[in-house]
Amino acid sequence: MPALCLYFQVHQPLRLKKYRMFDIGHDHQYFNDSSDSNRNNLKILSKVAAKSYLPTNAILAKILKNYPQFKVSFSFSGVFLEQLETHLPHVLESFQSLVNTGRVEILSETYYHSLSFLYSPEEFASQIKLHQAKVKKLFRAHPQVFRNTELIYNNDLAKYVESLGFKGILAEGVDHILGWRSPNFVYQPHGTKAIKLLLKNYRLSDDIAFRFSSHDWPEYPLTAPKFASWINGVNGSGEVVNLFMDYETFGEHQWADTGIFDFLASFPGQILKHPDNSFVTPSEAIDTYPIRDTLDIPNFISWADVERDLSAWLGNPMQHDALHHLYSLESQVLRTKDYSLIDDWRKLQISDHFYYMCTKWFSDGDVHKYFNPHDTPYEAFISFMNALQDLKLRISQSTSSNITI
Repeated sequence: MPALCLYFQVHQPLRLKKYRMFDIGHDHQYFNDSSDSNRNNLKILSKVAAKSYLPTNAILAKILKNYPQFKVSFSFSGVFLEQLETHLPHVLESFQSLVNTGRVEILSETYYHSLSFLYSPEEFASQIKLHQAKVKKLFRAHPQVFRNTELIYNNDLAKYVESLGFKGILAEGVDHILGWRSPNFVYQPHGTKAIKLLLKNYRLSDDIAFRFSSHDWPEYPLTAPKFASWINGVNGSGEVVNLFMDYETFGEHQWADTGIFDFLASFPGQILKHPDNSFVTPSEAIDTYPIRDTLDIPNFISWADVERDLSAWLGNPMQHDALHHLYSLESQVLRTKDYSLIDDWRKLQISDHFYYMCTKWFSDGDVHKYFNPHDTPYEAFISFMNALQDLKLRISQSTSSNITI
């Protein structure tokens, strides 16, 4: 029977305020909280913590206590952990308590939940080191498996991540890549030597993350016994079912009144009713199951939108322009050795800024509007470019002040 591998992404960005042209040169606080609840990072974080993180952590704590076989994994962005440290330490402690059970694995990612690999492998590696240091400090853990921002992945990424010493990497189980193959096996990335690839079973994952409360869905309502029967049905055609999703699925994307918390509390027990079923962490899946095939993925894929490519962040000229100008500052900003400047530059790399500039207002429109502080993609672009212009001025001033005569 198949093992179940649960992974949750936990991330809250630092959203840009409405940064005007008149602020350039005068206001260097790009992310400070305002009275507008749609732009107030702390209010949003507190809201999601109350609705999602704290109640879900409480449920997981009970599951871990009641079912010694249960295991789960998290990937926390560095900016998320930073916000918890500063503003909501009790929420951080609730995550630490879960990790302290020894049955919760933490995955590695870029500290700033960025698109850095697309533009600068050096910056990408630096952010991974920053993230590892934060995870070691807060959880006394050293991640062995890597998850890139929004599961962005291709062959080159896998090879680079292998060179950094990771034994595993996660990706989306995209149909046109898999063809006749199943996402329920362990694969080897093309061109690598030892690193293993775990693929999200997006159908079963999305049944929970997106379709759970849809009355139009033929399978509504989704009950724990029904879902367990689907997992049992993988027997003979798969070895590990990877359920990857946003942690905010529980309580925020799917509100409490949908029954999502009751589902979460009961489904592990339903899974474990079958004596051959089990739960594994990504590391355990990689260590336990052999490679069944090699997957060649030369073009970038992700778990975003129906296209599952990079169009959520690079689908229009505004996004290309913003990212190009941002990463063109790399050498200049690093030369300043000014922590405040470098940190602001890296916070401007948070992928959500470019997600909010997306102009795909069709099937994925509601997703791009989620906690979007901007009224339009164009406002998102203008605020970003104005903040970037101010950052350029600060870099110039810092460089000038460091010149000795």
